[in-house]
Amino acid sequence: MFAIIEDGSRQYRVSPGDTLTVDYRDSVSEGDALSFDKVLLANGGGTSVVGRPSIDGAQVAAEVVTAEYKGPKLEIQKFRRRKNSRRHTGHRQRHTVVRITDVTIPGLDIVETPAASTAE
Repeated sequence: MFAIIEDGSRQYRVSPGDTLTVDYRDSVSEGDALSFDKVLLANGGGTSVVGRPSIDGAQVAAEVVTAEYKGPKLEIQKFRRRKNSRRHTGHRQRHTVVRITDVTIPGLDIVETPAASTAE
């Protein structure tokens, strides 16, 4: 089972148990619960539900793992030749790391795939 959610104008494919890095939220702390209401598509194994533009009543629940995670340092360097003009700055984007706990889609039939058996 998976769902495609939209958060911060980006789309993510999530399943229960996945870890996801989303835009920074300053009002949360570790262990808090988040919910994503804009679910665009969901698949239960056999059938799919497509939203137009989103599925009504669908919700993806998540738990905050890390409240503030800093991304890699981006170096910005501007140089104008023969002008003795140089500028060097940097930037680190802040993110929040969440773990998907539950995907709730009304009207979706979830088909469990059978475990692979070891046939002799």
